[in-house]
Amino acid sequence: MQKIQTQGVHHITLIGADRQTSIDFWEGVLGMPFVFEQPNLDVPQESHLYFDPGDGRLITIFTREDRKPDPTPNPEGIGNLHHLAFNVSRATFTQAQKRLDERGIKNTGEVDRGFMYSIYFRDPLGQLIELACYKFFPPPGVTHAEVLLQAHKIRVARGAYAISDEHLADALEALVQRTTGSLSETREPFSPRA
Repeated sequence: MQKIQTQGVHHITLIGADRQTSIDFWEGVLGMPFVFEQPNLDVPQESHLYFDPGDGRLITIFTREDRKPDPTPNPEGIGNLHHLAFNVSRATFTQAQKRLDERGIKNTGEVDRGFMYSIYFRDPLGQLIELACYKFFPPPGVTHAEVLLQAHKIRVARGAYAISDEHLADALEALVQRTTGSLSETREPFSPRA
């Protein structure tokens, strides 16, 4: 028996209200270009809107003109979606709270997650959205997930409760040593000679 190996998220589809509510939020607030639209091939009364979240993958929304926005927070329960997180640059992240506040969108402000910064808010339909900004850049040829795996191993070995900047820095050093050669006899840390 073999696994079915995934290679990334293809798309995520949400149930929306009317068409314009989706366009106003996904493109007008989050800057995701509205790239494609066709009928929902399973429910012809609905439209299927496609937005590019910035990496060429897709966020899609089923809309219907007789549905009105309901901002009631989506229920939290087993099997329910808790939140959607989108990657943003540090420059964008530092402006996120101000830009949400200007639109009257309640938000958490900056939250330090140890390996990233987050800000949370709800879309017009009550879905919790997170904007996330990593604290690190992976070395060439290494993914964010590989850095987190290495930082996790370091954190656990040291008995720490959560990942901190120290674990990330040490993980990055270990990954660079593993992926990049050196002509030095040793790659041990040392203090410069006076």
